Amino acid sequence: MTITTKQNGTTLEVALEGRLDTVTAPELEAALLQSMPDAESLALDFGGLEYISSAGLRVLLSAHKNMLARGGMKISRVNELVQEVFDVTGFSDILTIE
Repeated sequence: MTITTKQNGTTLEVALEGRLDTVTAPELEAALLQSMPDAESLALDFGGLEYISSAGLRVLLSAHKNMLARGGMKISRVNELVQEVFDVTGFSDILTIE
């Protein structure tokens, strides 16, 4: 998986490409923990994300909880497969997906 982070003012922008699974979830978690302290909001671009597992969902939930006290978190450009995972797990009711 490729993780690209960019600070845009007070928003941390993170673009993901590939698979967010048991192997790659720790990479995303580490990248977010390193970059999130300075961010008031988090914008995740899933345009290149092909797959998400429960390990990836755990990282998203943790980031969501962390950002609730700040400016929030949003996810954009979600493909049908990932959206289906969000719908089945109820994450589509918790997360802000554009």
